[in-house]
Amino acid sequence: MKALDIEAVQAFVLTADLKSFTRAAEALDTTQAAVSLKIKRLEQGLGRRLLERTPRLVRLSIDGSTFLDSARALVAAHQGAVGSFGVEQRRLVVGISHHIVGAELPLLLKRMNAAEPGLVLEIRILSSNEAFDAFERGTLDAAIALRHDNRRRDGETILEEAFGWMAAPDFVHRSGTPLKLATQAPPCSVRTMAVAALEEAGIAWTEVFVGGGITTIGAAVSAGLAVAALGRRVAPAGCIDIGPQLGLPPLPARDVVLYSTSTDRRTKNALRSLSAAIRATGR
Repeated sequence: MKALDIEAVQAFVLTADLKSFTRAAEALDTTQAAVSLKIKRLEQGLGRRLLERTPRLVRLSIDGSTFLDSARALVAAHQGAVGSFGVEQRRLVVGISHHIVGAELPLLLKRMNAAEPGLVLEIRILSSNEAFDAFERGTLDAAIALRHDNRRRDGETILEEAFGWMAAPDFVHRSGTPLKLATQAPPCSVRTMAVAALEEAGIAWTEVFVGGGITTIGAAVSAGLAVAALGRRVAPAGCIDIGPQLGLPPLPARDVVLYSTSTDRRTKNALRSLSAAIRATGR
């Protein structure tokens, strides 16, 4: 057997984690065709099919599942060898909107660390407005936030976030009573968006839970306490968009935008990997 191509092994690990050749290509700053070719040659060298491919899905084969842990170890050993002579440690401070990350945060951090293991990551979970302000003050190296207005038209659009009126399947709303809402405290832009939509539609509402981020709001929703305006991508597992059932007004989508002025290669690699991982959670 020929020696394994470390770039091909890295491409395989990324594709397995992100479940997408496209997202792996984005993380590696290359093309989907190049990633596909690397993995095809890796499979030929091993004499094993590692990934099952369909137009809508990429998943590990049985042999791929067997190989994955060893592939991760090989990539990690290679990175350790490359960094054995020491790499200048650098801190990367990233602000991310509450409404953009949920239970997938460990995956996002894992991908950033895999891209640049020598970086010290400092992640701040903020409102979109707070992230904008901190980035403009220079206290963040990068910000990932929802674009709610024309305050900034620059930045890289990562994806379009679709919002819904998310609730537990057993949530009960009694006709004639105000809609029970779980929100973040003002000046949360998603709260403002949701309240404006309800008031424009003439729907009475009452705030029964105020949380501090997706985790707490999602817990209130999962417990059946209330309905919340949440991105469908980050809503708690098992929740449904109850809007059509209750006749609630549709919520507008919002762009998720990355702002960064850094030209440092390591920072760009880490942020590119983070963007690809966020896009992968929208599948």
